[in-house]
Amino acid sequence: MMASRPHRRQVLARAALLVGCLFGTALPARAQQVGTASGLPVPRYVSLKSDHVNLREGPSKEHRTLWIYQRAGLPVEITAEFETWRKIRDSEGTEGWVLHSLLSGRRTALVAPWKKEALLPLRSSAADGAGLAANLQAGVLVNVKRCDGSWCRVFGDNFDGYMLQTNLWGVYPDEHID
Repeated sequence: MMASRPHRRQVLARAALLVGCLFGTALPARAQQVGTASGLPVPRYVSLKSDHVNLREGPSKEHRTLWIYQRAGLPVEITAEFETWRKIRDSEGTEGWVLHSLLSGRRTALVAPWKKEALLPLRSSAADGAGLAANLQAGVLVNVKRCDGSWCRVFGDNFDGYMLQTNLWGVYPDEHID
């Protein structure tokens, strides 16, 4: 995924803000919609429940399989719903449909997958100057315990600490998770 290419969601949010400014109305940066099947917010991040998930080109088993995910816990973003199917997008921008039963509400994230080969600091507390708990390589899968809008408490095998929220794919900017 290219770091400089804005997500469609960001482009739409900026366009809505510009329209709001032109017409003198205030519009939220990220309008909250709810899914037609679940009643939950769309878009939203979830994770893969299984280590074998078929990504299909449409919302039925008759549609062609585009990709098979083989990593349980991988974060994905739900962008649409249709009955028992969810349209998802992964960190590389690949989109397709999966059965809702193959998704989990457990929050996970990838450490800056757009920063290939980089090491990013995991801090012992939520502050830039805090001690170093570990250095995590870009692309590492982490479990998200909580986020305050700037920092997220994350953990995994042999590490536990705080990562800048902007260095995680699987949480929204300024999102609060308890």
